[in-house]
Amino acid sequence: YFRSVLVCSFTVLSVHGMYSASDDVIELNPSNFNREVLQSDSLWLVEFYAPCRMWLFLFGIVKVGAVDADQHKSLGGQYGVRGFPTIKIFGANKHKPEEFQGGRSSQAIVDAALNSLRSIVKDRLSGKTGGSDHSRQSSGGSSGGNKNDVIELTDDNFDQMVLNSDDVWLVEFFAPWCGHCKNLEPEWTAAASQVKEQTNGRVKLGTVDATVHQGLASRYGIRGFPTIKIFRKGEEPEDYQGGRTRSDLVARALDLYSDNAPPPELLEILNQDILKKTCEDHQLCVIAVLPHILDTGAAGRNGYLEVMMKMAEKYKKKMWGWLWTEAGAQMELESSLGIGGFGYPAMAAINSRKMKFALLKGSFSETGIHEFLRDLSVGRGSTSTVGGGALPKIHTVEAWDGKDGVLPVEDDIDLSDVDLDDLEKDEL
Repeated sequence: YFRSVLVCSFTVLSVHGMYSASDDVIELNPSNFNREVLQSDSLWLVEFYAPCRMWLFLFGIVKVGAVDADQHKSLGGQYGVRGFPTIKIFGANKHKPEEFQGGRSSQAIVDAALNSLRSIVKDRLSGKTGGSDHSRQSSGGSSGGNKNDVIELTDDNFDQMVLNSDDVWLVEFFAPWCGHCKNLEPEWTAAASQVKEQTNGRVKLGTVDATVHQGLASRYGIRGFPTIKIFRKGEEPEDYQGGRTRSDLVARALDLYSDNAPPPELLEILNQDILKKTCEDHQLCVIAVLPHILDTGAAGRNGYLEVMMKMAEKYKKKMWGWLWTEAGAQMELESSLGIGGFGYPAMAAINSRKMKFALLKGSFSETGIHEFLRDLSVGRGSTSTVGGGALPKIHTVEAWDGKDGVLPVEDDIDLSDVDLDDLEKDEL
């Protein structure tokens, strides 16, 4: 028979809050996700949330579990969760879950689960193995990672590659005869490939054969195998204390990446490409429309930009895009967001995939913006459809030069050659 699971994740869910032990909802976290989901033959529908009550109509057919994506941000990040609620279906291939795009009614979710089950049954009847592909990955299958993504470190290259690098390193010290090291190898390789892709190479996984490079083993006090240490530039190495599945390793690597990532760049909207790329490359793009430079001067504008940069730093783990423009410079954009030419400074957050946006209703301050973005991050707040259902036309403009505004100079009119007497006669 087919065991399948709906994994529900809500906004601020706790074990003692939204679900009870009798709810048949499995609480998932980085420690048990690999064991419960990835190594399971069951179909899983996984909703990543930030905590709400979910549907339990699939009892006995589809299991129900939960990932508190507020508490376990790394696990949500591993599966590209950017908004709540998010439901993912972990079917035959657990490492490539399908995102549920249907309605949030119980009937829509039941239909999606049953359709996925039918696909699994059809595959198995036609001779496909289906189920978990964990064993194939661990034995070096095509989805088990690329060994070239694990960097071999030696006495000669360690300082240059690790200690002098701006990247974060997870380094495994191993011995070839060590059984635990052999068991870790496929997990380490798979994790290295996933981490390379998800951090753009900013977190690296390496190995040191401690029986050959004894100088390194002695320097870092290696007494047992495998030993994993975390290296960050300018800091003392830290012992890795987490689990040793690929899921555990990837989750820790993503946490390290987020902790060390610079704040996102705050860009002025100068042309269509800037808006399009920023909004399409991020789950949300946060856009501020600031008062005209003649209304605030450089000091006032820099004050607003400083507030935005602080918020970008605070929410950098969300990996949102951040943009600004001057009032009146992009009227089509203002119109599509319902800003309407007044009430500056204004702020909107756009989800370009859904063409939905939310407007800041509170003050344009650290407190007001934080409350606005906090509500967005947990799925609260009202949204509207972007005017026209698409990103608006953007005019190409010059970048702000950082200076105060200057009033336009009016041309002097020379009246010396005008005969006022003749003008009076003409009027008569």
